[in-house]
Amino acid sequence: MPEVIESTRAATRWITRIVPAFLVGAVSYATFVLVGRVCSTYLINKRREVGAAVVILVLYFILLLLMVATYLRTISTVFLDPGVVPLGPRLEARRKFEFESRRPGRRGTDFDSRIYQSGPDLDPDSPGLELFYTKDVFICENDGRPKWCSECCTWKADRVHHSSEINRCVFRMDHYCPWVGGMIGENSFKFFVQFTTYTASYCALVLGATASSLRKQISEGTPLDAHFIAAIALAAFFGLFTFLMTFTSMRYILFNMTNVDALSSRSKVYQLAVHVPRGTVSTDKFSVVTYPLPKLDEQLNGRSNGVVENGNGASGAGIESGVGSATRDDLATRTFAILKTEPGENPWNVGVWRNWQTVMGTNIFDWFLPVQRSPCATHESHESFYPMGHALADVLARYGLSGVAGKDSDKAGVEMKELGRGNGNLDGRA
Repeated sequence: MPEVIESTRAATRWITRIVPAFLVGAVSYATFVLVGRVCSTYLINKRREVGAAVVILVLYFILLLLMVATYLRTISTVFLDPGVVPLGPRLEARRKFEFESRRPGRRGTDFDSRIYQSGPDLDPDSPGLELFYTKDVFICENDGRPKWCSECCTWKADRVHHSSEINRCVFRMDHYCPWVGGMIGENSFKFFVQFTTYTASYCALVLGATASSLRKQISEGTPLDAHFIAAIALAAFFGLFTFLMTFTSMRYILFNMTNVDALSSRSKVYQLAVHVPRGTVSTDKFSVVTYPLPKLDEQLNGRSNGVVENGNGASGAGIESGVGSATRDDLATRTFAILKTEPGENPWNVGVWRNWQTVMGTNIFDWFLPVQRSPCATHESHESFYPMGHALADVLARYGLSGVAGKDSDKAGVEMKELGRGNGNLDGRA
């Protein structure tokens, strides 16, 4: 059964339960006014404008159907597939610690006196870490490790943010929306934009048709219909609100941003771990880190991160030394340079057209129909969690790494075969 993600705040949970009933009431009233009083009573029966009424009714029910479909798709995704990051295994230990520490009668024990460590998992074989260093580039900290969430006890992939509203990390988190009852992230953002677009169009139709009829009543000198005025006010309020949401969301799509990204878009600096050839050493411009990270016993025995000993006792830089004592594990190592963007550079801006496609899809039907999820939610690329644009090339050029980053990716297989010929062993064991 899918995990249902809700707000941690009781007031917000009540609001999300009340909002759907309020929206149903507003739409029902708009239908009563536009269909019953504007089209049927006024335009058809009184003014005999059957053609205009039919056009309005057809457009109205098309937009109503699309609005309802996108709303249902959005809330179902928000509740059943919100795009949250799985909780880390260390969280269970923390919860056990917190539970045991609250038990009555436990005073002065070593267990209770220990401070729970919420920092990153320092285990070189930490679960999930390999998902990062098998990529060619990822967002990292100063030591080259990915970002860590102390609340979820897990490594944070690119563009993952922790939401205090639902107390979970969310892929491409945008905002918490009480109108749809949950967190808008990469799985639901496309459907949310479709919903606000159709709602704004729906409100514009109600507003235009009702205001036109009210203007005709004023010119005729007949008593004004109070329902017309109420419907105009309601449509204007929701129409303006959803139009602004649509405009803002479209801007985010075209620039490949989220609401979280926009909060610091002019000053944000991203730190990237970029795959470079083995043997690349730190300079005064950047430092390097090599994965898999060394284990404690390797460090104590003279091995360090990315450095192995030659047969004559001298140390050399990983596989690039070309010595025959290299192992299959050595060939599997990957070195990353730790680089920084300039303030305001958006590494995920891949151009307006590709930005649009990563969210809305490559098929024109996907742009209008709430069926397929955004392509960016698949995370199938081996290069990075999300495609990166010219900003990455600019960063590499500034650090003098253009044409070098990721260069030894295709050489790994050749080197593995050469090692196998020398050792007579290609049975796949490390």
